[in-house]
Amino acid sequence: MKIIGHRGAKGLAPENTIKGFQKALEHHVDEIEFDVRVTNDGVPVLLHDEAASDVAGNLLVVKDSSYQELKQHKPDLTTLFDALNYIEARVLVLVEVKRGEPIEPIVAVINEFLETGMYHSGNLALGSFSQKTLRELHKVLPDIPKVVIESWSGVKAHIRARQVQTKRLSMKHLWLWRGFLISMKRSGFQISPYTMNNPVKVRKWQPYLYGVVTDYPDRFEK
Repeated sequence: MKIIGHRGAKGLAPENTIKGFQKALEHHVDEIEFDVRVTNDGVPVLLHDEAASDVAGNLLVVKDSSYQELKQHKPDLTTLFDALNYIEARVLVLVEVKRGEPIEPIVAVINEFLETGMYHSGNLALGSFSQKTLRELHKVLPDIPKVVIESWSGVKAHIRARQVQTKRLSMKHLWLWRGFLISMKRSGFQISPYTMNNPVKVRKWQPYLYGVVTDYPDRFEK
């Protein structure tokens, strides 16, 4: 079973940051997942929410702000380029592209790393909650594995996976049950529940899982 660091290691360090990736690697994750959005000047940056918050709680909307504005607002803001460069393919990287984001700047950065040979189809994956986004990514980067990220519907996840020729599913753990997991594994699907931080519950499901997405990789350290 793979241990997948959620937004780096969200429970141990600031999410979607170099410090988070450092913690994830320290605790020997198999994969690192992070979120990507695009600024109004075309820089892919790592942020989960639509707006970035500073220490005082003030917000800047990512799509309406330049990279420099966001960086001044949030000093630990990390770009996609910096994230991929720091991780150096030491583990598989799962890039979650947020719904509605333009994919061209993201694809450009990924292609830059593909051309160097640092990343390839074996150490990079692309995921999204948005099927439109996932299909666009599959069209321009067909060789990079896709991960269907789905909140609750196993049927919908199955249909989405067929459309982008993948067997990898990341599904909210609250809606999963043992019978479904057994059935999906028999069908060749690789399921990674999110976000699971309780090793006891994970152990019950472990035989049926590809991996587990966790904020606390230290609790699952091998």
